[in-house]
Amino acid sequence: MDIFDSLKFDTNGLIAAIAQDIQTGQVLMIAYMNKETLAETLQTGIMVYWSRSRKKRWLKGETSGNVQTVKEVYRDCDGDALLFKVQQKGVACHEGYKSCFSRMLVDNTWKIVSDKNGPAANQ
Repeated sequence: MDIFDSLKFDTNGLIAAIAQDIQTGQVLMIAYMNKETLAETLQTGIMVYWSRSRKKRWLKGETSGNVQTVKEVYRDCDGDALLFKVQQKGVACHEGYKSCFSRMLVDNTWKIVSDKNGPAANQ
């Protein structure tokens, strides 16, 4: 059985891909993959996504150097999301935060809970 057979890509041919730091367990980001970028990721061991806004292949860290090296891959029970445990070089967020999830809802306000280029304060 092909590993792709158990995955459910959406109507645009995409599947959610969550990147989690393998050392800390911190969720770094969520992006999307199509079959081609997933296959490339599995072959190279480097995270490759599909950019929905630019509508093209996106090698994470191609310009920034903040590459994500795949260590483990998981599929959810429905087959419509993937979890990649990665070794993150540098930061994951394009705004300079370690994680794209650097804002926490506190008293109906989004509060930044991590420093740029540093570990999250409350995660």
